[in-house]
Amino acid sequence: MVGAVSEITPLTTEALMTSAGIGLDDPSKVPNKTTTTVAMDFGRITISKDLILYLFGTPGQTRFWFMWDEICRGAIGAVVIVDTRRVEDSFAPIDFFESRGIPYLVAVNCFDGAPYYEMDEIREALTINPEVPLMPCDARTRESAKQVLISVVRHALSLLHVERARAAAGTAPPR
Repeated sequence: MVGAVSEITPLTTEALMTSAGIGLDDPSKVPNKTTTTVAMDFGRITISKDLILYLFGTPGQTRFWFMWDEICRGAIGAVVIVDTRRVEDSFAPIDFFESRGIPYLVAVNCFDGAPYYEMDEIREALTINPEVPLMPCDARTRESAKQVLISVVRHALSLLHVERARAAAGTAPPR
């Protein structure tokens, strides 16, 4: 997704999958996969002259959470990309962002030959609150990735407006 939408040449950390990953990752559900992200991807996109998004793409496994804590400082939001061949891998990233109160959106990546599920089925399977945006995408295409980023920014800003309104009314929940 970072590579599809970045306005700069993205920094990527793709590496060939080797026997070193045996026992750490299960490639059986994606049999033609030959590379994996070993750290993070980085890119940038300008939304407007006063809003520039720095994009960080990281693997979803919990062993990478030490990076997520650093990357999330100052983040306005996050995107959890769901691969329908491995829906269960999405629970941990969703838990991460929920537990830290970071606005997030769930983007269901549509691959040729991957199982198709209705968005309501995905929402129910992942027990995602109705307030969390959920949308299909093709993370490989610029337009689809752009729409996901626009949606996560809108979602984060709407939550910020709600929080400010509650604070102004004196009804904000304690943090």
